[in-house]
Amino acid sequence: MIKQLTLIGVGLIGGSFVLDLKQRGLVQTVVGVDVNAQNLRDALALGVIDRAESKISAQSVGDADLVLLATPVATLPEICRQLAQFLPSEVIISDVGSTKMSAMSAFMQFLPNHLAHCVAAHPIAGSDKSGAVSAHTGLFKQKKVILCPHNNQSSGSLKKMETLWQAVGAQVYELSAEEHDKVMAAVSHLPHLFAFAYVHQMLDNPQGAGYLQFAGSGFRDFTRIAASHPQMWTDITLENRDNLLKLLSEHLAQLAYLQTCLHNQDVEKLYRYFAEAKQVREIWGQSH
Repeated sequence: MIKQLTLIGVGLIGGSFVLDLKQRGLVQTVVGVDVNAQNLRDALALGVIDRAESKISAQSVGDADLVLLATPVATLPEICRQLAQFLPSEVIISDVGSTKMSAMSAFMQFLPNHLAHCVAAHPIAGSDKSGAVSAHTGLFKQKKVILCPHNNQSSGSLKKMETLWQAVGAQVYELSAEEHDKVMAAVSHLPHLFAFAYVHQMLDNPQGAGYLQFAGSGFRDFTRIAASHPQMWTDITLENRDNLLKLLSEHLAQLAYLQTCLHNQDVEKLYRYFAEAKQVREIWGQSH
């Protein structure tokens, strides 16, 4: 049982997590900290949080058993800096961000005295929706959550976060922060770049608006994630830029290969390329 959970950044991920904990009777009080006053009002009205605070202070975090950071990844250093002076000695600090090397860097730099209780985490359950109004129960059922333990990790704090995520239906895995960022660059961050780039190509094309009148389910499915929050994805891609730059170079080689196949009207190579990709996608689809 968590007596007080302080949620910094009240949106889809953090809000859905606390709603699930409330539903299961695993938390008594949720204090929401957010710079958006309307978002806090929405969170109170919807029962996502029990008390609203506009800033990090002794009042908002001094009695917390768990502080969950659910803000854009680029804000973690400043938030950790502010937290340091108010944290109880045994409080668990965890996050939900999509890059873990940057989270660990913020923990080590600004929370060295609490490092043992800092648990870097990433629930893979995002959406193009945001804010407290998007929070709902059941978001994490059968979804993967990656925990990234470090050398100074308290086994008790790690186990507590594992237990909480499992309680809300998630499947918990462990990776190093470095490996996590490489994996997410390949399967999450790069696809977002593709979607943004493709939609922007339509924007830049003088006939793009006309083309979009005839866009169907293929366009809808491929570009859904291009509706994601621009600031969040600016932060994520910059924090994971080294992995993404390598992957982008590799993808340019893939596009160059396709360009050559088309230029040469090479039916056999195109068919083989598409068939191989189709097989990988079907195998993945069968297990997911």
